[in-house]
Amino acid sequence: MRTVERLVLFDIDGTLLRSHGAGRRAMEAALVATFGTTGPPRYRYDGKTDRQIVRELMGAAGFDDATIDERMPAVVERYVAGLQAELAHPATRVEALTGVMDLLEALAQRTDWVVGLLTGNLEPGAEHKLNAAGIPFGRFAIGAYGSDHEIRSALPAIAQRRARERLGIHVEGTSMVIVGDTPADIQCGQPIGARAIAVATGQYSESALAAHAPHAVFRDLSDTGAVLAAIDA
Repeated sequence: MRTVERLVLFDIDGTLLRSHGAGRRAMEAALVATFGTTGPPRYRYDGKTDRQIVRELMGAAGFDDATIDERMPAVVERYVAGLQAELAHPATRVEALTGVMDLLEALAQRTDWVVGLLTGNLEPGAEHKLNAAGIPFGRFAIGAYGSDHEIRSALPAIAQRRARERLGIHVEGTSMVIVGDTPADIQCGQPIGARAIAVATGQYSESALAAHAPHAVFRDLSDTGAVLAAIDA
């Protein structure tokens, strides 16, 4: 088993790409088809896992956990199918965010680092979104997804274990770096000592993200050298 210096894990929505509401539209359609309601209209999706979104919205709409659990597979199936259709629609814009492609190319040159995903998206949803943005899903060696666990703070340990089991890589929690655009991305790795790099390309400003004490904060990922230095620090 080999040891790597860094396991770098990226969030997707608001960090690597923007899909201009495709995920929300697909989720709302799946919820209406399964439960008859979208739940509270002002609910924020960012920083949540897909199954957490379903549970919180439908809990607020009056459904108990047993009913939500029973219907969760149907919601997931409808959501993934709907998302794929949304992303394929000619009117849907999906775009990689500023600096992302250059950063991923630079990371690919580091043989002592492993690059993966840590996202609230279900795994098939993550693949559909990335491919639609022109970011090959296959360039990420491993991932921890909303389909693995409903609670985001459980995902870093899943990524750590998956690196060991699938790639034969030993990585300490302190050698893990999580890149994301929400306070949830900053906080989720703290139990295992992972560091967070926050990027203000989502719904949170640099100052709002800095208040949660990440290792570093960037306006966007355009300064490849500075981001690499922060990962390596």
